[in-house]
This record gives sequence, structure tokens and C-alpha cells, in this order.
Amino acid sequence: MTAGYNEDTRRKELFEKKSARVAASYLRRIKELPDMPKEMEPFLDVLENVHVHFSDVEHETQQKTVGTFCIMVPNELIYAAGGVPVRLCSGSYTAYAVGDETVPRDACPLVKAVMGMGDIRMSKAFENCSLLAVPITCDCKKKIAGMLKRVKPTVMLHVPPMKGTDADMEQYLQELYRLVSVLEKTTGNRVTEQTLAESINQIGYAQYEMSRFLKYRRCDPALLHGTQVMAVMNSYAYMPVWKWAAQMGRLNAEMEKRLSERKFIGRDNQPRILITGSPVTFPNIKVPLLIEEMGGRLVADETCLGERALYDPVTVVDNSFDGMMRALAGRYTRPCDCPVFVDNKQRLYRIRQMIKAHKVDGVVYHVLRGCLVYDYEYKIMEEELGAMDIPVIRVESDYNEEDVEQLRIRIEAFIELIKLKNYAKQKKEGDRHG
Repeated sequence: MTAGYNEDTRRKELFEKKSARVAASYLRRIKELPDMPKEMEPFLDVLENVHVHFSDVEHETQQKTVGTFCIMVPNELIYAAGGVPVRLCSGSYTAYAVGDETVPRDACPLVKAVMGMGDIRMSKAFENCSLLAVPITCDCKKKIAGMLKRVKPTVMLHVPPMKGTDADMEQYLQELYRLVSVLEKTTGNRVTEQTLAESINQIGYAQYEMSRFLKYRRCDPALLHGTQVMAVMNSYAYMPVWKWAAQMGRLNAEMEKRLSERKFIGRDNQPRILITGSPVTFPNIKVPLLIEEMGGRLVADETCLGERALYDPVTVVDNSFDGMMRALAGRYTRPCDCPVFVDNKQRLYRIRQMIKAHKVDGVVYHVLRGCLVYDYEYKIMEEELGAMDIPVIRVESDYNEEDVEQLRIRIEAFIELIKLKNYAKQKKEGDRHG
């Protein structure tokens, strides 16, 4: 018994050291990008606490934490019940390696990492959750919900495949009412009209600060590195919403000062890149880093751990409890452009908007190996972007560093292609005006 215990302990310590080393390495590379805003440091400190030191998320002693696995779980309901949401979608290479032993080979790495996190029990953020909330958005999420239920109380949310009719909204609304009931039993607090209104306003404040921040991200020349922006967005998963929003306010003040002093980074002619596709979850942030290390400027992302999570506020028309619940059901489905929905024309429209607003020169379409819902849409995206004369590259990756050099070569070639395209365009315009 003792020998077995020692073996398990040594195995856990080995995985913890490896996981901490990988996360610390990526944090260091993010911090080494030139001209990092000072007010960005608290966001990176949160990522360090959770992924390097394996600390729990900040919350009051009496508060229960609720682990979520998708942005389709309304955080407003968790806050309204007196809880604190924790986004547990994992980008850990070490947890992925553990999960690879129990999850089918062709499952996506994010799902393997989630299962590995549960098996190795090295994350206090995961271990201390009183409830897990898993939206059924794909086959893998469906199966991990059942597996997670063996280790922790788990509630599943059935997301309708369509979102355009009242019947679809009614189906999802009933799921949210069911979630409220489970949250109340878990936290011991009632979700009232007042607490729900307060939580909607709290998250609305964070969305407002995010909308301000995106104004600075759109600047040309760029004011900051896109990889650092993605780290900030990842930190939202582990910070109380009021604290995240307040810190975003301080960061926005610093960005306003930088803009007034014209403290831009990089060069004017760097290709402006948008990344879309599968989630970019810390510490698996190698693709954004490679884009910027290879001479691109990451100016926008259309991912569920990036701008998509906070860009659209809840619109309340009816202030009754049911009216607010209906507003939440609408906000978390109708504007959502996740490919799990059958009709996803909104995603094409959203990306066209972003290309125009951020002056995008090229798109990196990121696919986690085994993430079929995003991979399925690549051909549609390629055709749409081709019609807009916007270069696009599909990059497939896994949760390890074995593919880094291959990714580096392909991304570098893609960025050089855009540079040549932009140079030819500028020369043509110069010849015409000359």
C-alpha cells in the first residue's frame, strides 16, 4: 500500500513539475515580447498562480466555485447564485498526456486534457469546484460529461442544434431554469430577480471595458501584441468578474496614454493576422506566439476564449425574472457563431466584419487535431476568404511541442507570402499614381 502510494505521489509530482515548467516557459515568452503594458502584469500573474503554482481561483471562503467547460454556460447565473465560475477548458500538455491514456486516440486534445486534469488531480481550481457544468456541444463533450460525473457533481446543458426559432429558445430556456435549480442546491442561495440583475450588470461592465479595449487593439500601427491580448482573455476564466473588469479599466487607461503619445509597436508594414478556429487555451498558446515571432502582427481573434466570449452584452427588455432569463437564453445562442450550430452564416458575417475593422491581411485557421466541428467549416471559410482576396492557412496542432518546428516553417512561409502580396499591391498602386 505504501509503495503504491509513493509511486502515485512521485508520478503526480513529476507531472506537476513538467506542467509548471511548460506554463512558466510560455509565460516568459509572452512577457519577453517587447513593450508589454505594465497593467497587463496582473492578468499574467493570475495565469501563473493557476498554471505554475496550481493555486485555487480567488473567492470568498463561503463561496462555492463552479467549473464550466464552454462559454455557453451563463456566468450570470452562477454569480446570481452566489458562486464563482471557473473556466476549466484545459490547454495543459501534461494533463493531455495523462488523458491520452483513457480517452480514445482521435478525441480532441482539449477533451483529453480535461480528463487528465481530473485523473492527476494537480489543479486546485478543478479539485475545489463544488459543481461542474458541461454544455453538450459535441460528441466528446457528451462523453466527458458522463466521465466527469464519476468524480464530481456534474450538470449537463443540452444546447439546441438550431437557434433561429422560438422553439429552440424555449428548449434552451428550460435548460437554464434547470441549471438555476442545481446552482441553488449547490450554493444554498436563491437566484432572485435582484441577484440576477446585479450579475448581468457586473458582466455587462466587463463587456463594456472589453469593447473599449478592442478599440485600442484595432489601431494601425498596432499598440500591443495579440498574444498578450489572448493571455488577458484567458485570465478572465480565473478572475472574479468585478476584479477583471476593474483591471481592464486600468489597462484601458494605459492604452489611451500610449495612443496619445503614439507609442506603437513593430513596423507599419507587418502583416496583420486574424486567428480563428479551435480554442486557444493557455498554456497551449504556441500558434499565436509563432505568428508574432515570425514577423506577423496578431490583431484579432475569433475564438471562444477570445473576443467571442465577451463581445455581445445581454439585452434586457423585460426586467422580470423570466424576462432576464429569456434575455440570457437569447444572448448565449442567437449571436453565438460557434460551429456546433447547424446554420452558421453568422460566423462568416462576423469574420468579414472583423477583417474590415482590424484591417486584416491574412487569416490563420487553427484546428486542434480531432476537433471536427471546426475542421468541417474550413472549406467554407477558405471559399469565403478567397472571394475577399484574403489569404488563409489551415494549421493543425496537438497539445505538445513536437509540431512546433513544422508549424513555424508553415506560418513563416504564410507571412512571407502576405508580405510579397502586399508589396506587389503597393508597387502597383505606386506605378499607377506615378
